[in-house]
Amino acid sequence: MIKSERIGEIRKFLLARTLAGRAVYFTTAYFVDGLMVDTGCVFTIRELVDALDGLEVATIVNTHSHEDHTAANSALQAKYGAEILAHTDALPILADPRLKPLRPYQHVMWGRPPSSKGSPIPPYLETTRYRFQVIHTPGHSADHICLFEPDQGWLFVGDAYVGGFDRSLRADYNIWQIIDSLKKLAWLKPAVLFPGSGTVRSNAYEELASKIDYLETMGHRVDELYRKGWSRRRIRRKLFGPEMFIAYFTLGHFSGRNLVRSYIEDRAG
Repeated sequence: MIKSERIGEIRKFLLARTLAGRAVYFTTAYFVDGLMVDTGCVFTIRELVDALDGLEVATIVNTHSHEDHTAANSALQAKYGAEILAHTDALPILADPRLKPLRPYQHVMWGRPPSSKGSPIPPYLETTRYRFQVIHTPGHSADHICLFEPDQGWLFVGDAYVGGFDRSLRADYNIWQIIDSLKKLAWLKPAVLFPGSGTVRSNAYEELASKIDYLETMGHRVDELYRKGWSRRRIRRKLFGPEMFIAYFTLGHFSGRNLVRSYIEDRAG
């Protein structure tokens, strides 16, 4: 399934596999001035290629190497001769996606992307009309980057920012790195967030500041209770409630338990 929308100069593409006629989980790709930011999952390759027909894709930037952001790389490269750019750590995974094994839920929702050949992204990226600053934002993944266009105030944030109040975390995320990356992005004072989750936010700084405040507050509360001798399970139940459905669907890979673990184990120092 694909849904497209124009937001000024930017085209937004919501992409998702459908099961029984319903979208499973939307991710988002963006196109502006010849630049494609992310390319969706394997189940939406053809739809995205068709939706871009008549445009000229000169450059593809992957915000990170996860399977729901990279799958149409090779198809778009073959059609347009587009250059693929990503963080250096992402390049081996783009070339051989089997280096990052997928769990059953990832196969169901997004599938394994075809291999693609990319190059290291430079500190700044220029299109015909715009100049983007490249910001390394680990936490969601070690190879995560964001793109900031200061004159427009656009921040293509990938999965470095996800809205809402987190009650769970994937096992390989680092909550303290996520917080540090959000602070780095907030310092830029962006005007508009273009996240991988698809909900474009025009009060960008306020959204980032609110998210940082929530995550830091919960981190302090986890630390306080842990120092009092509370078990991790008890902390999770007190602060984040019962495990959400996603914990069971992902067989514990995405859970409140992992959020508490990261708060306790991943704090620097």
